Amino acid sequence: MVRIRVLVVDDHRIFAESLAAALAAEPDVDVAAAGSGPAALRCLDRGAAEGRRFDVMLVDADLGTVAGAAGSTAAGPVQVPVARAVPVDGEAVPVDGISLVAGVRSGQPSVRTVVLAEKDDPRRAALALQAGASGWVAKDCSLQRLLAVMRGVLRDETHLPPALLTGVLRELTAARKHRTESERLVESLTPREREVLRCMVAGLGRKAVAERLFLSPHTVRTHMQNVLGKLGVHSTLAAVALARRAGVGPVSLAAQPATSTG
Repeated sequence: MVRIRVLVVDDHRIFAESLAAALAAEPDVDVAAAGSGPAALRCLDRGAAEGRRFDVMLVDADLGTVAGAAGSTAAGPVQVPVARAVPVDGEAVPVDGISLVAGVRSGQPSVRTVVLAEKDDPRRAALALQAGASGWVAKDCSLQRLLAVMRGVLRDETHLPPALLTGVLRELTAARKHRTESERLVESLTPREREVLRCMVAGLGRKAVAERLFLSPHTVRTHMQNVLGKLGVHSTLAAVALARRAGVGPVSLAAQPATSTG
């Protein structure tokens, strides 16, 4: 019998443990639980290191919204903080449910993720799919339904409630439009300005960008102001959000810094 390894990630311990117990009663399911994004990443890394990778991760859509929640792992109950920043691809990002999906998709793409939600939300469901989730399921669905979705995503199927389908398609279409507009704005930047933008996406401040690119802080400030102006935004946060929509990733912090000036 081929067994399915499942990781339940939810900062409501009673729900997580109840769901894990229900799944564990299935003859072909092995299950563990984690109460936060960092705990989930540790479970995934430990499983990969031991040659026992997880197949499916079930993630609470509202993960991290209740600070100080308790969680449990395969080793037993633990007390873990939630909604902290952890490194994903070298960058610190908030560990909410959708951020966790994106991080796992990047680090362990073989793991299929399904988001468990209290209510239907086309916008957040679309964001989850864009982050790499394979499904969006109501928390109060039947165990049989959840098992069917889990087995379906392992066959590379995407599962959404029928009532969400139209709304999600509308959101994805709008997101594609915004991405196209964002790409056009990014293309208006000079190569140096794009380099500065990638540093901004990586979370580097003006001084760190200056050291990395061998520029004066004044020159970096000018470049940053030019980036904001060309992108039509008024803050670094807005510039980073637009850059992400355009597919601009962070500069690799492990790479050698540039040696040119200007």
